Amino acid sequence: MAEQSQQTQSSMAGLLLHLECQSCGARLVLEPALRTTRCPYCAAPAVVERPPVPGVPEPVFALGFALTHTAAQEHVARWLRSRSRFTRSGIRSAAPGEVRGVYVPAYLYSVLAQARYRASIGENYQETETYAVTDEDGKTHLRTRTVTRVEWRPLEGELASYVADVLVTASKGLENAELEALEPFDLRGLARYTPALISGWVAEEPSLTLARCQAQARSEAVDRVRGLLSRFMPGDSHKDLVHQSRLDWEALDVCLLPVWVLAVKYAEDAPPLRVLVNGQTGAVHGKAPISPWKVLAAVVTLLAVLAMGGWFMGGGR
Repeated sequence: MAEQSQQTQSSMAGLLLHLECQSCGARLVLEPALRTTRCPYCAAPAVVERPPVPGVPEPVFALGFALTHTAAQEHVARWLRSRSRFTRSGIRSAAPGEVRGVYVPAYLYSVLAQARYRASIGENYQETETYAVTDEDGKTHLRTRTVTRVEWRPLEGELASYVADVLVTASKGLENAELEALEPFDLRGLARYTPALISGWVAEEPSLTLARCQAQARSEAVDRVRGLLSRFMPGDSHKDLVHQSRLDWEALDVCLLPVWVLAVKYAEDAPPLRVLVNGQTGAVHGKAPISPWKVLAAVVTLLAVLAMGGWFMGGGR
């Protein structure tokens, strides 16, 4: 029975469907049983089957879901209830039952960075200065006080560092800023990818070009190097830090990250609201649009109350 079950699972893995959303362009991988579905990113009701695209890299790693569907629903429901009453109508009452789990493709990047830097290093020192004050009688008195001054010295050199675990989105459906808002992920749980790991789940294939993702990853790695250099600088302070980094021994692998997604249409004239939940930690990210009419109504009401208050304070005249 165990062998038969494994064979069935293996044959099912070979029947995974490759679908592309007509609305946002996200490329999804589904099991045949999940063929009828809405896109988790834009709530589009239809997807179109397409053959696998040559050159699209296969996942190397996958990070499993730790947060259950019920827990994800509770996180989203709390987030919706906590939104400002100035958000557009329908948002606070959106049904969290539409939360779906999706494996989002991302590139995991690591690199050896060789940085040449130059900066001005500040060393604090104290000295006593004399200053004059004039009293009420017009007499001048000399007094002293201790002041802190900074002596600046030039510094330059090289620093080698290994930058690891840089994550950048490989999905057209999930922007990199949204992925950053969900981080960190505990990458100690990464496992080598096999089709069985995503069995029963929606999984998206990389839909952004490798060159674009690599450029984003390099930019983030250089930013990390700058932060490392800032912490590395000696002295009490520093300024005018500039550096050039050479990136060697780059590694760039596709990994699948667990994300719970709520995409719901609350108005015909607006894009769908999207709420994201980290499938490991439960961190929630979303941007609920504000209704200008509700804000205007609140301002008019406040002005009316202030006007009425002024009228009463003036004795009704």
